Amino acid sequence: MSGDHVSGDRPGKRAIVSSSHLVSERAAELSEFEFGLIIASHAFDRWAVRCMAAAGLSDLSRLDVLVLHSVNHRARDKKLADICFVLNVEDAHTVSYALKKLARLGLVEGTRRGKEIHYTTSAAGRDACERYRQVREDCLVAALGVFSGPRGGDVNTQIGGLADLLRALSGLYDQAARAATSL
Repeated sequence: MSGDHVSGDRPGKRAIVSSSHLVSERAAELSEFEFGLIIASHAFDRWAVRCMAAAGLSDLSRLDVLVLHSVNHRARDKKLADICFVLNVEDAHTVSYALKKLARLGLVEGTRRGKEIHYTTSAAGRDACERYRQVREDCLVAALGVFSGPRGGDVNTQIGGLADLLRALSGLYDQAARAATSL
């Protein structure tokens, strides 16, 4: 039941979850987190695609956008395995397809070294990333200011803490996925 309300372990608070049948009496908050993650991940996917479209590239998928930014990161060449590792993508063929698409569009360039291809952003790719950054500053970062102020505290510090927690939880989910595979 989407957006279902169930009682959690916290008196007077009703949990908002995507699937009430999955709520654990030991961790109702985990179900709340998962629902929030579902909503946030879809919102982020839409944002990344629409931000890149506003930057002038409307034919890129979410993964294409993330791969382009990953290749552009720190202006160092990257191998397919490095990109997959950083983005935590298990299916390398999806990243490989994105790289081929980005190369066809002239946004990345590949150089063969031995058996591997090392990717870098082209001038057009770097320019696209810079346009994305400007749209992000204008539309997202500027809007973040509504959360600051006397009652909101330092939202950037809160977001940093949340990012740390998300990285830690991603490890927990990866570990649980490995455990589930062995059942």
